[in-house]
Amino acid sequence: MAFRFLALPAHRLVDFPKTLPDDERLEPDLPPVMEAVERALAGAEFRDLKARDRMRALLQGDRPPALGSPGKGFGPSAIFAQPPQDLPALLRMADELEQLARREAGERALVWKCGECSARYAVPVALVRQVSIRCERCGHPVQLSSQQSLGEEALIDPFQGAVNTSRHELAAFFREAMARGWPVLVSEGSAPAPRGRSSSPTA
Repeated sequence: MAFRFLALPAHRLVDFPKTLPDDERLEPDLPPVMEAVERALAGAEFRDLKARDRMRALLQGDRPPALGSPGKGFGPSAIFAQPPQDLPALLRMADELEQLARREAGERALVWKCGECSARYAVPVALVRQVSIRCERCGHPVQLSSQQSLGEEALIDPFQGAVNTSRHELAAFFREAMARGWPVLVSEGSAPAPRGRSSSPTA
């Protein structure tokens, strides 16, 4: 299942089966990867409860969510956090998400690209030596010197990268929603969450 977070002013909330308005809405810019949001919340806590458990309880508990849907493919929404009472707890969770992302960022590697066929090579920073190798694809020599590298990147699998990106985006989203004084809603659906967008408050 896909989970979708969004925030909007309290006076713009509507009841299900209506759809929440688009013109004044804040959403995190999340990767379109199923289960990334749920995995991103693993290990984070909100008010002494696992954030993932809170999300599931709100959406799958005995009292079904009753607020409007964020869009096609998603069901009704529930309030995950609401200022001002939840502001400290949500800001603590935002900090925790960023700490988890940093902790699981993976080993750093230097990256090179073959000048002939553009094949990429990555070597863990601790193992970098100034040597010349032949490209496995075209045979062209590639100089593995730190001065000629394209820079560093993390050696993590793509899904973990999506999870960590989701953590950073959710942390920024939670802080912005609380700064605006908007309730944070969550919804569940079968479709991947779209890329987020932010609408400025109307005058």
